[in-house]
Amino acid sequence: MTKVLVNGAAGRMGRAVLKAVIDDAELELVGAVDITGGADAGELAGTAKNGVLVETDLAAALERLHPDVMIDFTRPDVVYGNVLTALAHKVSPVVGTTGLSEEQKAAIKAAADENDTPAFIAPNFAIGAVLMMLMSRMAAKYMPEVEIIELHHDNKLDAPSGTAVQTAAMIAEVRAEHAQGHPDEEEKIAGARGADYEGMHIHSVRLPGYVAHQEVIFGGLGQTLSIRHDSLNRESFMPGVVLAAKKVRELKSLTVGLDKLL
Repeated sequence: MTKVLVNGAAGRMGRAVLKAVIDDAELELVGAVDITGGADAGELAGTAKNGVLVETDLAAALERLHPDVMIDFTRPDVVYGNVLTALAHKVSPVVGTTGLSEEQKAAIKAAADENDTPAFIAPNFAIGAVLMMLMSRMAAKYMPEVEIIELHHDNKLDAPSGTAVQTAAMIAEVRAEHAQGHPDEEEKIAGARGADYEGMHIHSVRLPGYVAHQEVIFGGLGQTLSIRHDSLNRESFMPGVVLAAKKVRELKSLTVGLDKLL
């Protein structure tokens, strides 16, 4: 039985994670943390009360409860500190919060090695999203002209999304860096062509009604190819979260990407 603490338990993703952990026979929910404490975790998950009350002090909860895994769905501005706190207590973080820089990931890897405690980060826990990224890397070998459009709810704090950045990084493994579009093109409004990742353009949409969506568009002579994934609700991420919670203690150092577990 893997003992789990959920950090960010009162948020929309946190509540879905609580329910997924409670419903899984191989996971045991031992703790819940959020900036607002006091609620019963079972009630937050939409199930019966279970006596696990939401706390506000992550370090104190880790010290007292000794979980195996901390699942973090919090905010980009606090996730880095949360992960280092977990590793200092030899608790394996499973991180779905996006916004970590490459420098922060390098520091997390160093902390995981120093504490002999594996860590796991995934920009997207949906199985379909992982397949989209893998298929996009495959397609880019043959169609290197590509743009990425990611669409999320209007409460998402970082742009572009971690999924878009990871997709671009995976494409860059097989695509030589080069500029796309006409060399003399001019943006009439700054930012019209989106963010630039080694010549690929990434466009971020933030609107109410969306959950998490991404389309990768490839262009070639007389043809286009589109690879799209849509998460229609937050439950789409839960199989991947549960899988990572069960597998993270078997890993070494820092692992990034759900594809490494499939």
